[in-house]
Amino acid sequence: MSDLTLRNATPDDAASICDIWNPIIRNTVITFNPVERGPAEITAMIGERQAGGHAFMLAESGGRVLGFASYAQFRGGLGYSRCMEHTINLSDAARGKGAGRALLLALEDHARRAGNHVMVGAITASNTASVGFHAALGYETVGTMPQVGWKFGQYHDLVLMQKFL
Repeated sequence: MSDLTLRNATPDDAASICDIWNPIIRNTVITFNPVERGPAEITAMIGERQAGGHAFMLAESGGRVLGFASYAQFRGGLGYSRCMEHTINLSDAARGKGAGRALLLALEDHARRAGNHVMVGAITASNTASVGFHAALGYETVGTMPQVGWKFGQYHDLVLMQKFL
């Protein structure tokens, strides 16, 4: 995508983010969360992440939002203050065209500049495209948590992948 641009998300982007995220929530096990997100929740999340010094970014092409990515602390407590976990979601039309790579590399750069040491991806094991995507960007599988997710009437495994920044 030659006209791909990345930028920080704003509250005005909440509806576009919902348009990408809610079909993923509704139709896939990419996320185990079964509850769709509303614009007010997304607006609050953008504000909380950015106020905490973490990124919440968008990829756009031709003025259209193609995907979003964000990160926050992996677990609570000061002992985890340099270990981050990211979320990245793309529209169907954006998959395989470089938007995900650009977003994740930008998140890693932001996190590195903020003094963080590790980025974690928690990925549904059946999402082999995402596992492969992360591996191609230098993430290593550090564990699999069997049957920790529940969605669509069945249990799902979670793969934990990490990269040193």
